[in-house]
Amino acid sequence: MSLINSLRGALGKEGSTTTRTRTPKVRKVVFPVAGLGTRFLPVTKCVAKEMLPVVDRPLIQYAVDEACAAGAEELIFVTSRAKRMIEDHFDVAADLEAELQRTGKTDLLRQLRQATPPGVRFGFVRQHSPRGLGHAVLQARHFVGNEPFAVILPDDLIDAPRPALAQMLDQFEVTPASLVAVENVRRDETSRYGIVSVEAGDARVARMSGIVEKPAPKDAPSTLAVVGRYVLTPAIFDCLEAIDPGSGGELQLTDAISLLLQREPVFSFRYSGDRYDCGEKSGYVRATLAYGLRHPEVGPGLRLALRGMNLDSRQPDTSTATAAAGSSRDRHLALVSST
Repeated sequence: MSLINSLRGALGKEGSTTTRTRTPKVRKVVFPVAGLGTRFLPVTKCVAKEMLPVVDRPLIQYAVDEACAAGAEELIFVTSRAKRMIEDHFDVAADLEAELQRTGKTDLLRQLRQATPPGVRFGFVRQHSPRGLGHAVLQARHFVGNEPFAVILPDDLIDAPRPALAQMLDQFEVTPASLVAVENVRRDETSRYGIVSVEAGDARVARMSGIVEKPAPKDAPSTLAVVGRYVLTPAIFDCLEAIDPGSGGELQLTDAISLLLQREPVFSFRYSGDRYDCGEKSGYVRATLAYGLRHPEVGPGLRLALRGMNLDSRQPDTSTATAAAGSSRDRHLALVSST
């Protein structure tokens, strides 16, 4: 209860004699998907990174499904000239549906139609040049309007019984302020992430006191790393307009959040679930392995194939990804050996 009282006090609501307004519903989710995907070249020369499949569904579909499971009503995609296939993926393919219907492939037809949930609106806006995550979010301002909204980065595939965004929106009902998803990382990994500092170190929800983009391990204020899920108040747009571009002329969402927490409360949120960083190759392969092992069609065959491989002998002698991948690899091998 102290956290709620702290928030209400910071928002100037303590002691109010008026009826407390109901927390506005988060109806809109922004997907910044205009990036070039250079880590996956050459495949991303012609294929949008967000369309790479994890088993039989593209990354962007997992992100959309998570948003819809959390109750989203409007999905806003910030794309670029090279990402037209994302829009095509969510369009109706009347000829394909007719062929599946004619040939009696009703299960495939059902899966195809599930890609675009009924009652959910789709909007697309172009980011004409790669000017950073903050600039991408800013392009969605006229779609979002003056209401809270969520941001999902499809690179971060989060496997959780209750979707990560739904967990955050549950919390938003209790603390109606901006929320930033975080997880603990190793000290030597801080230079890969935005890192937050909080007033209470071990709480699942903690008021943030600072945020810095990719600090060196010796300079990092904590090991709480930002993950690609945000719930933001519309005040973030004024902050994005106010900050100066950083390196390469990019607007960083981290810098805007740093300014926002000087104006209103912002909270870190430790979600429950397993995250796969599909923005880099080893994380993408681990996600494919994890999801493939429990896929009803490919799981049994994949499990048999893995049993017949001497995985340790196939590890490269030197790899920056080996240590980071170890715990996930061990968990997947346990899945293989347990069945």
